[in-house]
Amino acid sequence: MKSHAKIMDRQVGRNSELFARAVAGMETREARYPYLRILVSVIEHAHPEWNQAPNKDRQIAHSINVMSEGRLDMDEVAEVVRVRDEERGYYYD
Repeated sequence: MKSHAKIMDRQVGRNSELFARAVAGMETREARYPYLRILVSVIEHAHPEWNQAPNKDRQIAHSINVMSEGRLDMDEVAEVVRVRDEERGYYYD
């Protein structure tokens, strides 16, 4: 990462971007899963207004995809968001 590169999302921060890139370097979905949950949680705290969005899973997945420079699959991240929401009692159609 270049030191002069702009932060994708100031509310989430540079450390989260670096974390997303590190998670993207992990080989398997199973290895990435717990770290993706942490990253999703950070974004949910930074953007509480997204909690009511009908496409929250895709919105967060897109954000993480951009933070990882396109190395994390949006479908994989969206699935993690949906699992977290289902644990809280919110189900997608």
